[in-house]
Amino acid sequence: MDITALQYPIGKFQEPETISNEALEEAIKVLALFPEQLKLLTYQLTDTTLNTPYRPDGWTIRQLVHHIADSHHHCYNRIRWTLTEDTPTIKAYDQDAHGKMKDYVEAPIVWSLSHIEALHQKIVYLFNHLSEAEWERSFIHPETNEEVTLKTMALMYAWHSMHHFAHIKNALNQKTI
Repeated sequence: MDITALQYPIGKFQEPETISNEALEEAIKVLALFPEQLKLLTYQLTDTTLNTPYRPDGWTIRQLVHHIADSHHHCYNRIRWTLTEDTPTIKAYDQDAHGKMKDYVEAPIVWSLSHIEALHQKIVYLFNHLSEAEWERSFIHPETNEEVTLKTMALMYAWHSMHHFAHIKNALNQKTI
């Protein structure tokens, strides 16, 4: 299999020109269901399996689960900043440096699974209660200097959830695990 297919098993995120209410509802549904799906996919995995990279030179399944928790924690904070400040410039973080930290490499995934569950409940609650004007609020990402609306963010994090879910599922389907 080609490395791009391993790296982007569901393709790269593509922002639609117009984000419909149906697309937002679907994204929220993905975000609501994702924590349970991830838990069901990973709860019985052995340490050996958790410590297996999802692709050559990629993170392990354990690192992916911890990354999802951190990334979605940033999502939650970014939503709150966007709703309470005028077009804030959010803080970026070095996800590769985080991936090398001891907790990503050794800590039990149950901690991150619980964190993801709580985060997604809060994110879904916020998204389900936004007015049309609030959906249009945006932040600036300092790495790209682009303005990102909450509508786009909802789609991005639904994609991010399924992107890493596919990484883990593909790794588990490999004959070497």
